[in-house]
Amino acid sequence: MSKEITVGFIGNPNCGKTTLFNAYTGANLKVANWPGVTVERMEGAIKEHNMTIHVVDLPGTYSLTSYTMEEQVSRQFIVSDQVDVIIDVVDASSLERSLYLTLQLLELDKPMVMALNMMDIVEKRGMEIDLHRLAEILGIPVVPVVARKKKGIQTLIHAAVHQKQAIGPTTAGINHKPLSIHDERVKEHAMVYSKEIEETISKVEKELQKEYGLKDTRWHAIKWLENDNEIKEKYSLNVDFDSDGYETEIINEKYDFIQALLHEVLLGKKQKEELTDKIDSYIMHPIGGILIFLLIMLAVFGLTFLLGDAIKGYVEIFIDWLIGISTVGLERLHVSAWLIDLITEGVIGGVGGIITFLPNIIILFLALAFLEDSGYMARVAYVMNDIMDKLGLSGRAFIPMVLGFGCTVPAIMASRTLESKKDRERVMLITPFMSCSAKLPVYILFSGMFFGKYAMFAAYSMYIIGILIALLVAWILHKIDKEENTNPLLIELPMYKMPSAYTVYIYVWEKVKDFLTKAGTTIFIASIVIWILMHIGTSGYTVDVSESLAAMLGNILVPIMAPVGLGFWQICVALIAGISAKEVVVSSTAVLFGVANINSAHGMSSLMTSLSALGFTSLNAFCLMLFCLLYIPCIGSLATIKKESSLRFTIKMIVFELVVAWLVAFVVYQLGSLIL
Repeated sequence: MSKEITVGFIGNPNCGKTTLFNAYTGANLKVANWPGVTVERMEGAIKEHNMTIHVVDLPGTYSLTSYTMEEQVSRQFIVSDQVDVIIDVVDASSLERSLYLTLQLLELDKPMVMALNMMDIVEKRGMEIDLHRLAEILGIPVVPVVARKKKGIQTLIHAAVHQKQAIGPTTAGINHKPLSIHDERVKEHAMVYSKEIEETISKVEKELQKEYGLKDTRWHAIKWLENDNEIKEKYSLNVDFDSDGYETEIINEKYDFIQALLHEVLLGKKQKEELTDKIDSYIMHPIGGILIFLLIMLAVFGLTFLLGDAIKGYVEIFIDWLIGISTVGLERLHVSAWLIDLITEGVIGGVGGIITFLPNIIILFLALAFLEDSGYMARVAYVMNDIMDKLGLSGRAFIPMVLGFGCTVPAIMASRTLESKKDRERVMLITPFMSCSAKLPVYILFSGMFFGKYAMFAAYSMYIIGILIALLVAWILHKIDKEENTNPLLIELPMYKMPSAYTVYIYVWEKVKDFLTKAGTTIFIASIVIWILMHIGTSGYTVDVSESLAAMLGNILVPIMAPVGLGFWQICVALIAGISAKEVVVSSTAVLFGVANINSAHGMSSLMTSLSALGFTSLNAFCLMLFCLLYIPCIGSLATIKKESSLRFTIKMIVFELVVAWLVAFVVYQLGSLIL
């Protein structure tokens, strides 16, 4: 036997594939309680049974009929010769919806094992599954596992290795006994159809073998009869039968089989808990559900401000101490004044000003992780389906938008869950309007300085405005295209559950790690560059910032930005620097105005005094927040957009979002100037 095998994990979204993959490989991948998170196949390797076992985590899919990019990734891999053993990961608590994919996988006639995951939830609900009978009917090993507790994973991988030695799934040492309703039909397959369909399948199989020399043709024949576009284009056959296709009949018979199977193997099945129904009656109400979502997000940002501000005071004290001790130490070492200024104001002041926002960032991600893993966010997408449908998009398009509250990069990648290229491009166009966590420091700083006790509401308004602008843009594009949405929302509504502490930890830690990494690289470099630009002029080193390269660069943009309330060269330079990362707007502002520890009470007071002296008011601050909300996303997001689309689309998107940001800020500033 080969010393290497490849095992593919496949299953419905939210069935625990990634958790199982993590249990084997130790990889810290994101695990969320909604579909469409794993949009690429992830690979790892483990050593077991004196061999190297390559494990592949595939995107979630409900069937092998592929529409979206993620479904295509799973199908192409699983039907290829790359996979030696299929591990069908099934959510035992939702067995009925999982078995449709299982039956399609069995038709591939490849070595296969079922991983019956979440068995602990089944037990808690007072249900039982007859594992012996389930394995007997399907003709494959069925291994109970609890992926998040790593229970049963050694047995599962042992069964997978054993299956590699078998000729096919029905020769794995199990005496296959089909359901009684099929006893008079074909015995070599777990799922058999009516006599008419089976005869037609045989006819198509013979033609496939004759015309294309295919082996193991049952799956191809069934897909051909289902009018699968890919199979029909690849294998052109001249087969006559009295039907336009058997897709509906095949689907119906599969579900009939599933119902018969459940009747035999599932014991003690209970109705969905009344509490869940009661919660959903409010949360999924067409109008009330949207209001509840807005209130929940308001509460999230209330916590982000109130609790975050209470904690960040300690971080500010540390930054002040670090600046003070660094200044004293460098002076004792007789370091040049310009270098001391660069280190304390440029580096520590710039980077430290961003670090002080860390408590707010952690609280935001804790709240988002809790909402995702509890099962709530999938319901938000469902509630938004009617609105998205009127915009020519599926409710599924709202998932990347919600992901955008955390980070634009994974949100852009999640657009792969959409079926058409046009839908994906629309979502990539509007998703950057969401307020990602990188924009939060800008909101906190300027709302805190200029809006006092209403700071939280000023910052929260950015999140609402971002959503409204995104929906408005989508509506306008829909009206221009004049196309109806033909892709209805198909999304799993998972059972409510208490979020996993480990899942929340992984989610928050990955985000915090990204934030700290950005502070130590992008923001660090940007702070130094801004300081250098401020102290270098046409004649060399200068202490007069008005003669610096930064001032020259900013003054070029002042006439363009003045109509939107941002005609200050320092602000223009900060916005340019913010393209590297939105947090850099804050760190650059600190460096440009020479404010150390900008998020402290003293730092904010000093900055507000400097800005007020320039004529910068609360209206200017609001327009700055608006412009940061809507203008070009960060370099990382732009690179992801280019990868997911094209250079031409990315350039068009940059121009479009600059125009939108300028126009919105222009309208607000001009109207505000008339009113205030």
